[in-house]
Amino acid sequence: MKEMRAIETIGRVIDARHIETTIPIPVGQRVRLVIFLPSGADDEMAESDWMEAAAKNPIFDFLANPAEDMYTRDDGEPIELEK
Repeated sequence: MKEMRAIETIGRVIDARHIETTIPIPVGQRVRLVIFLPSGADDEMAESDWMEAAAKNPIFDFLANPAEDMYTRDDGEPIELEK
């Protein structure tokens, strides 16, 4: 399978074959879609529902690979938070 780049956006189903998104998607390009539908009567999913769905999605399993741990506590510089 060809390597794929993932994007995340929120959209709205226009009709059975069309989805409107908040960001532009390349026209004419074949894409793989994963669609999360709200399970309740509301049109909007709660943020916690999105987070839970993403956490359980096997598409993110690659993040458990130690090779993905590119940064350590020693990277970057500390910041001072105003109190």
